[in-house]
Amino acid sequence: MKKYRIPLIIGSALLIIALIWAFAGETEQEKEITTKAFVDDFEDLVVSTGELMAKNSEEISVPVSMQRHGIYRVQISDIVPEGTYVDSGDYVAALDKTDISSKINDVLVELDKAQSLYTQTQLDTSLTLREKRNEIDKLQFEIKQKKIELEQSKYEPPATIQKITLDEERLEQNLEQTRENYIINKKQGVAKMAEAGAELQKARNQLQKLQELEKEFRITAPKQGMVVYYREWSGEKRKAGSTVQPWDPAVATLPDLSEMLSKTYINEVEIRKIKVGQEVTLGLDAFPDATLTGKVTQVANVGETRKGAETKVFEVEIKVNESDSTYRPGMTTSNTILTNKIESVLQIPLEAVYAQDGVSYVYLKGTTGTSKQEVKLGSANAEYVIVESGLSENDEVYLSEPEGAREKEVEGLANKE
Repeated sequence: MKKYRIPLIIGSALLIIALIWAFAGETEQEKEITTKAFVDDFEDLVVSTGELMAKNSEEISVPVSMQRHGIYRVQISDIVPEGTYVDSGDYVAALDKTDISSKINDVLVELDKAQSLYTQTQLDTSLTLREKRNEIDKLQFEIKQKKIELEQSKYEPPATIQKITLDEERLEQNLEQTRENYIINKKQGVAKMAEAGAELQKARNQLQKLQELEKEFRITAPKQGMVVYYREWSGEKRKAGSTVQPWDPAVATLPDLSEMLSKTYINEVEIRKIKVGQEVTLGLDAFPDATLTGKVTQVANVGETRKGAETKVFEVEIKVNESDSTYRPGMTTSNTILTNKIESVLQIPLEAVYAQDGVSYVYLKGTTGTSKQEVKLGSANAEYVIVESGLSENDEVYLSEPEGAREKEVEGLANKE
């Protein structure tokens, strides 16, 4: 058995050496990966993530008349699931009735007060006028008595006749004054009744309007369509529990799916490249095999700070050329915007470019060895950069720094020419 031990050890050693050489060769090979400068059409692309939305949509809103009744914010207590198809008049959402119920109760109290005041005014007026009529009747009766007394006193002394005559004249004057007072009291009563009646009607009208508004707290669809929750400026969608104000009244929308947009946000570094009319290729996360086309239709002039963004971003709208009933608002899109296209130019990968003291260069592989060649660069995209001078088509450059080449001097463009 011992005679086999030495060959076994030698074989294992040879295997280890072979593996070391194999891995060393692979590492050396990785260090010297090269590529060739090539001529092709150059495309400068800006890639972003967006959200599909309808170009046109109709908002489903809370009653705008809430503000006139002193209700400045209301909470959504219930809403149908997003994506629900509804017909005109179908239930969509319900609003919390706490505030409006409180206001209705307050108006009911005011209505009771107004009704009581109206009734009391009516009774007071009736009583006052009745007293005045009774007083007139009494004076008329007394005048009749004086007339009879005057007729019967024609044989009395002149002083007695004169006294009866004066009493009759006094009663006539009192009657005239009482009649005038009756007319005044009647006018006052009519005015008080009108005022009390106006307050009563005002309370009734207010109650009626609040009750009609309360019915509108059950929100229905204005037309047929698919319910999509309204997105606030913060990016959050309104749902059950969200608060809505009359100056921003939308609860949900009914989008027109025949015309779709992709809304995206471009950072402030790349926004200068984006122009209206640029062509866009779009993908949908929900449909990986779908490829859509579109054009930039709107670019915001003012940047904004959005949640999750490290720098200011600018809103960009992209019109989608294709339409499909399966595409839904809110789907995530990948947007590739073609910002520049130059035909037949020399290009190399960005990984092949280095810089030193403001000079761009590449490691050029030649027949006599490796050199550091200065290059003049043009436009670049995420992968490639245009080489305006310093290289020729099919020149071979390194994608990683070759061993021992760092200390070499950069050869200028004049040397290359």
